Amino acid sequence: MAASAIRAGALVTLQELNPSSPFFKQGASLRVTGKLEEYNVETDSAVISNGNASLRIDTERLNISIRPGSIYQFIGELHIGPSDEAILKARVGRNVDGMDLNLYHQSLQLLRNFVDEQTNSRTE
Repeated sequence: MAASAIRAGALVTLQELNPSSPFFKQGASLRVTGKLEEYNVETDSAVISNGNASLRIDTERLNISIRPGSIYQFIGELHIGPSDEAILKARVGRNVDGMDLNLYHQSLQLLRNFVDEQTNSRTE
């Protein structure tokens, strides 16, 4: 019996997670980063934010110490409810305090530009 492959989490910003985004798909494997605004130990759920965007995180499968106010990065699968409410069911979580989120977003954009250039140069 073949084991199912775990997909890599696509790097996305919280601002990109909206219903019109190509990343906003049921079961999409994503990597998101943001400041932990809320954490409920009883429901194993957290809310991270960055700028004016936020995302609910299901932390049930994680075994990490969670501190509100810290910056976290989560990798998991996106689950979308009937009214487009999104929850990331995290399989990996880590504290990334000290990360400059503005610099992180700039580097993410540079990475995407590089990948686009490489893809375009191969098709020419």
